[in-house]
Amino acid sequence: MARIRASTHAIVTSLRETIGLAFGLERMPHVRGLRAGPRREPANDPPLQAELYSVSQLEQHARALATGHEIRRSAARTPDRLLSRLTANELALREAHKLVTDAVRQGTRITPAAEWFIDNYHLIEEQVRIARRHLPRGYSRELPQLENALLQGTPRIYDITLELISHSHGRLDIEGLRAFVTAYQAVQALRLGELWALPIMLRLALLENLRRVVAAVTAGRHDRERASRWVEKMLQVAAEDPAQVVLVLADMVREDPPLTLAFVAELASRLQGQGAALMFPMSWLEHRMAERGQSIDGVFQLVSQDQAANQVAISNSIGSLRLLGATDWRAFVEASSAVEQTLRTDPGGVYPTMDFATRDRYRLAAEAISKQSSLSEVSVARAALDLAKHAESVGGALRMTHLGYYLVGDGRELLERTVRVRWSARRLSSQLGRRFRALGYGGAVLSLTLIGSALLAWQASAAGLGRWSLPRSYLRFACVRANWRSVWCTGR
Repeated sequence: MARIRASTHAIVTSLRETIGLAFGLERMPHVRGLRAGPRREPANDPPLQAELYSVSQLEQHARALATGHEIRRSAARTPDRLLSRLTANELALREAHKLVTDAVRQGTRITPAAEWFIDNYHLIEEQVRIARRHLPRGYSRELPQLENALLQGTPRIYDITLELISHSHGRLDIEGLRAFVTAYQAVQALRLGELWALPIMLRLALLENLRRVVAAVTAGRHDRERASRWVEKMLQVAAEDPAQVVLVLADMVREDPPLTLAFVAELASRLQGQGAALMFPMSWLEHRMAERGQSIDGVFQLVSQDQAANQVAISNSIGSLRLLGATDWRAFVEASSAVEQTLRTDPGGVYPTMDFATRDRYRLAAEAISKQSSLSEVSVARAALDLAKHAESVGGALRMTHLGYYLVGDGRELLERTVRVRWSARRLSSQLGRRFRALGYGGAVLSLTLIGSALLAWQASAAGLGRWSLPRSYLRFACVRANWRSVWCTGR
């Protein structure tokens, strides 16, 4: 007993003199700064987990989001951040999978969230491949970008998906998604390209959220391993000389590890019940937690909550990724498109009876014309609708009362003039090509024939054949027919 009391006294004395702990912490320069709270590693990119909203709250948030969004008007070229971010997420998820599987092989206990991650990693790899296949380079630059986004060049539709996933904690359902998009479009209409980009943007946002949650899981893994190494050192020293445990504790204080929840929980759980030699590190830890207004039991509770939240977040994201592959996006886009709803009011009543491919051709025509004018796609569709209604009111030809006459037919030039399409070299060449198809075709054939004949004459001259004339048959053209016109060319 005398030896134990002496050992205990030596430990207390060393503890007071070496690190001060609760007995004089403020007197130690290298420890004084720790009183305001432990230094933490910067928590980059926290998981997308804002306040959980109901469907009605999501609709309200969508309208507020649309009110605050400002579309970038300038045509300045911005970097394509989505593709590079996808690559970074792929690498981070691969490294996390290796870390967790290595821990499993070593027999280390892993969290339920980590189990969800490794069990569904094959699905995550597949989703990354799909995202890369559907996200060609420069694709995001074709979409409307936000002027007031945190990152320059962020597509509007991507910001919308981030907000949706954040306020649904990664759990998507089609009805909630449709309600969110409809509420947003009550304030600002989305373009057709944005609606078609919605699946890929949701996939990118879900992969982004998975990477963030998995990063938190692996960070906790690293913190627990760090705490475990310090406890192992203390146990080893305690078995040989209990009085030296305080030196190990002093080394840990000097290293100043970030006292994250995972680190504290692992350290406390391993120190508890290890005998008198480890009572002082446990007292130090309790004192540090008290400085932060926390307790060890409270830390255990917070760690359990974090682990449960991470498990739910990963399971929600995995389920939502599966949902993306099972959704009929053609039906979703048609039901959500403001252009589609406008075109369905075709006065001739023909448009709603058409097949999907034809309807899509009409929508794409409205989109193409909108890009060449200052009007929106919906405004272009309404202009075509007004022209068709006007033709019907004045008793025009039946084909002129149909929307397709102005979108993809002979009335397109009239529609373009109505919406004031901007002239460009490409549009001018397209117009000339439509007007003079036969002449252009014949001119191209004539030019190629003359070039070929000149080459033959040059080769003959180079071969020493002297003056060599080509037969007239080489310069004579038969009837060249293109569409409904004919061009006659005769060599002389």
